[in-house]
Amino acid sequence: MNIPSEFDAIRPFEPEELPEVYDRLLSNPQFKAVTSYVFPHIPFDVIAQKMRSCKTNLEFQKAFCYGFLQDLLEKVSTGCDMDISQIDNRKRYTFISNHRDIVMDSALLDKLLIDTGFTTTCEIAIGDNLLSLPWVKDLVRVNKSFIVERNLPMRQMLMSSKRLSEYMHFAISEKHENIWIAQREGRAKDSNDRTQEAVLKMMSMGGQGSVVDRLLQLHIVPLAISYEYDPCDFLKAQEFQLKRDMKGWRKSAQDDVTSMKTGIMGYKGAIHYHCAPCLDDFLKSLDPSMPKNEVYAAIAEHIDQAIFRNYRLYPCNYVALDLLQGTGCHADHYTATDKVSFEQYLQGQLAKIQIENKDEGFLRERILTMYANPVVNYLHTVGEDCSRA
Repeated sequence: MNIPSEFDAIRPFEPEELPEVYDRLLSNPQFKAVTSYVFPHIPFDVIAQKMRSCKTNLEFQKAFCYGFLQDLLEKVSTGCDMDISQIDNRKRYTFISNHRDIVMDSALLDKLLIDTGFTTTCEIAIGDNLLSLPWVKDLVRVNKSFIVERNLPMRQMLMSSKRLSEYMHFAISEKHENIWIAQREGRAKDSNDRTQEAVLKMMSMGGQGSVVDRLLQLHIVPLAISYEYDPCDFLKAQEFQLKRDMKGWRKSAQDDVTSMKTGIMGYKGAIHYHCAPCLDDFLKSLDPSMPKNEVYAAIAEHIDQAIFRNYRLYPCNYVALDLLQGTGCHADHYTATDKVSFEQYLQGQLAKIQIENKDEGFLRERILTMYANPVVNYLHTVGEDCSRA
């Protein structure tokens, strides 16, 4: 495909570029070590031969990523599914989701798109803050990721955002790919999932016509991702305390690596993805005279409501809300066994936190809030009182 050169630095690799990239990856000692860890029983030369036989990015995903995820889910989950009843698997969409896990949110979407009959996976928006190692950058671009540049001066950021948006429009309209992007920059550490209007503004910098016209061209689908358990919950709680206690504390690159590894290998329980209807009809219903800032606010609110409404809530979510509020208001959603099980899980996660001046009460409250917020937002969306008797 003839792709404009302006996208070369951020787009996924094209099929004709793969052989050279495979050679770089296969000669990298760190990549070799990772593949030996992920596929311990397969000789490296067999992996190399199989990789070189993959002529497209999708073939690579099906040959390596799909099987790895299938095996992983058997160990770390009790089931993983996706409801696509309100969209059409013959069409292409921009999936905008809540963001729980650095790697798994988009990786599982790729697998689930195949499972639900889509003929392709999705191109994935990934921040360059996660790509400090050249071989990792190569690998994610083989895996159909495009790069979101972060921490640039204002003028460069505007230019970068416009290029990113134009690439997303190109991927949908010309490449006929799906896209995944998180509703906000970074994960919602407290699980209070809110769409950042800045993300929508970036998405509307490409394309033609009004803001609504430009967003219509992306065929946006709100996607709710629900993990029963978040293996990174204790790391997120730890981060809250470190930020509270140490002025100017910032995550390191190693912290991101730890979160990625924990998120991939940690236990998740049940996993559910749920696609809301495409926003096209909603966007067409907006008043054309509405000021731009109100347009973005209305769209963000609509996406949030769609995600909240389509959460799959688990007993542990309701247990967490009752423990947080010191009530039993939602006891009809869980059993006594569910409550004991979650309290034991909570203690186990808290025990993993090893920091100076560990504030057990604060950390416990932070983890409970992570599990309670989806219930709070769901109940508010459907018009129920989260503290009902």
